[in-house]
Amino acid sequence: MQIITTHTNTDFDALASVVAGTLLYPDAVPIIPGNLNPNVKAFLSIHKELFPMITVTEIDLDRVDRLIVVDVNRWERLDRMKSLQERDDLEIYLWDHHMNPGNLDPDWSCQEAVGATVTLMVRMLKEKRTEFTPMQATLLLAGIYEDTGNLTFSGTTAEDAFAAAFLMEHGADLPVLNRFLKPLYGEKQKDILFNMIQTAQRRQINGHRICINSQVIEGHVGSLAVVVQMFREILNVEAAFGIFTDTGGKRCVVIGRGDSDGLHIGEILKFLGGGGHQGAGSAMIKSGDPDKVARQIVTAIEREQQTSVTISDLMSFPVITVSPRTTMRETAMMLREKGITGFPVVDDGKLIGMISRRDFRKIRGSKHLESPVKAFMNRRVLTITVDKSPTAAARMMVKHDFGRLPVVEGDRIIGILTRSDAMRYFYDLLPE
Repeated sequence: MQIITTHTNTDFDALASVVAGTLLYPDAVPIIPGNLNPNVKAFLSIHKELFPMITVTEIDLDRVDRLIVVDVNRWERLDRMKSLQERDDLEIYLWDHHMNPGNLDPDWSCQEAVGATVTLMVRMLKEKRTEFTPMQATLLLAGIYEDTGNLTFSGTTAEDAFAAAFLMEHGADLPVLNRFLKPLYGEKQKDILFNMIQTAQRRQINGHRICINSQVIEGHVGSLAVVVQMFREILNVEAAFGIFTDTGGKRCVVIGRGDSDGLHIGEILKFLGGGGHQGAGSAMIKSGDPDKVARQIVTAIEREQQTSVTISDLMSFPVITVSPRTTMRETAMMLREKGITGFPVVDDGKLIGMISRRDFRKIRGSKHLESPVKAFMNRRVLTITVDKSPTAAARMMVKHDFGRLPVVEGDRIIGILTRSDAMRYFYDLLPE
């Protein structure tokens, strides 16, 4: 017997991948977790006859000889599958678009960095020329749209777009899709969001604006991910984490949302036993101590930042500098010779200014070309340290309209970061 299953708090990509799995493995039994995303739950309540599913309590796990897992690669995120984990005779197939290391140890896998797991499965459906209904195409497209933000998230690939087009050609119904992808937001969610805003405290961690907020939740409240996303947008921070504890204090749910290339929310929450994507993730924690959880999040952010790209990976060096006594004529010749747009001005090892091509606009007449650099240099110097993120550097450049930032270690210049260096990072042009 073979079964197909996915992670708890099942979203549309997970559900769509299970359904795609039934098309690729017709003899497999689809198993859905007991805990579903509210939008998915609403969808299945109406389309239950079109997409028959059962829960793990309705099968005998001892009879299972092949486990097909989609959209997740860790045992602890599966619903009541622990008894299968110790089986040596179990064959495991994995379909997943998350590239973080897992612990399933599959016998066969298709794991690639695309926007949605169902995109990988559509590839094989196309290769096999598998037939499917317009309603199945609609669900598969919902999986792609949800996990790629309607093809706008940074992790979206060309293959996601081609898969979406293929499904639309096969009758995917956009009005149905749009109806069920709308977030569920009501009075409970509104009250929680209001309380979060009232108690919000922004903080800076490694150059990133972060907000971690704790709330006690009475009973079941759905769409908390929507609340955290709205909270992040209202506070205008790069990442927001909501710690939602039940009234008994026995467990809490952590939901993170982010909008920064310098922070991987899924990797941060993996530190807490959860997971997710670049801009979204969640974790379930048995401990109900929100202060302890908040400290763990901070530690995870600091640890994740240590392994990510920093200024030292991007900066140009060695740094060419000029003395404040160098003439403007000599400086102009050096700029032409080196093919760059500016120099730091250093006097006795101390950075005292910047001189750039735009400063030559101040010159009135040839006699000014014999004046020293210190007469025309910009004395307002902003610097950045090697441990800061490229995002923090780009923000400084935009805010102050500077084309270059000296990189310092103590009072010593060790490099320079230019707009070109930043562009190489943001457009993924870093050398391998």
